[in-house]
Amino acid sequence: MLRTCLSCIFLAALSLPAVAAENDPKQKVEAVASEYAASFNRHDGAGIAALFATGGIHVNPAGPRSDIAEFYQGAFKAGFDHEEITVDQAWPLGSDMALAIGNYRLSGKNQSGAPIETSGIWTATYVTEGGKLKIRLISAMPKPPPQK
Repeated sequence: MLRTCLSCIFLAALSLPAVAAENDPKQKVEAVASEYAASFNRHDGAGIAALFATGGIHVNPAGPRSDIAEFYQGAFKAGFDHEEITVDQAWPLGSDMALAIGNYRLSGKNQSGAPIETSGIWTATYVTEGGKLKIRLISAMPKPPPQK
């Protein structure tokens, strides 16, 4: 009897990290960010758009956009072909929402073959839609140039 009880406690203790990881907003956001970067690196604007909730919005210095796939097709046409994303922090906002912040770096080559690069900070609000965490609003702002 004692052996059975100890076995149950041991199994329960082993399953706690899996449950905690499943409920960790940073890990959930990192999964979305990983798919976002993978879609970008495949030049798949529709794949990026699929990560957004219905009515999702992308905001950058040019203003808000809801035509996500078209926006990214323009970035690919400009020569950007690689994105790296880090998730620095993520917080739950209730049971079906999250907020996160991180950094991004885009690189590629322009039409004449010269290297292009931009990097900055992003923030995003996520909602659960169709059982998946999706981007409701993302803002991406380039880092200011170094001061002289």
